[in-house]
Amino acid sequence: MSAALTLAALPGIPAVRAGDDLGGLLAAGLARLGATPASGDVLAVAQKIVSKAEGRSVPLASVTPGAEAQRLADATGKDPRLVELILSESVRVVRARPNLIIVEHRLGFVMANAGIDQSNVGEEGHALLLPLDPDGSAAGLAARLGMAVVITDSFGRAWRRGTVGVAIGAAGLPALLDLRGQPDLFGRTLQVSVTGFADEVAAAAGLVMGQGAEGRPAVLVRGLAWDAPAAPASALVRVGPEDLFR
Repeated sequence: MSAALTLAALPGIPAVRAGDDLGGLLAAGLARLGATPASGDVLAVAQKIVSKAEGRSVPLASVTPGAEAQRLADATGKDPRLVELILSESVRVVRARPNLIIVEHRLGFVMANAGIDQSNVGEEGHALLLPLDPDGSAAGLAARLGMAVVITDSFGRAWRRGTVGVAIGAAGLPALLDLRGQPDLFGRTLQVSVTGFADEVAAAAGLVMGQGAEGRPAVLVRGLAWDAPAAPASALVRVGPEDLFR
């Protein structure tokens, strides 16, 4: 990785609505920034604007909760309609307590409330779901823009407080960098070092994006370097015998 790493928010990205040409909006933002895609560039894009463009906003008034959703809503104090959406996006409930439901999402992520959010949605009474295929969404944007793309979301951590940006979609770069076999500073061969490269990009971009009313949903990260083949964000999910905690 270059020492000259820079991050800059794309200016002038408008409020995104269903059906908008997100690739065109991002290309215009890059042009306003005066940035031509170059080697080592990654565009980090907030999940919310991808979901909005893809029409993943659901009016709660259209949702009819089932018996399981009602039971879980009673236990957590959540809106039964929101709980129905959470269950519809999940393969199982991992844990639940008042005002929180941890699930295994259909994409394999273990996360709060299936990633469904009502903040910064822009439509009263709506809930925003994750993209159907975040890696596919990233691939489409990467092809359109001619650069690597990471789609970011904010996750909590099981053993640490606070949320941090992670990659839920990636294209044009390796989501994981396997450093095993390389020497450390003192010549010792690395045995277990595999970095979540796309997650590191997402976390760095999160410092610029913010979490509230900043209005900076796309960040250009410049100065990165990698020599591994591209791999999607789905490669970050632990599966089978690798997962010691489920």
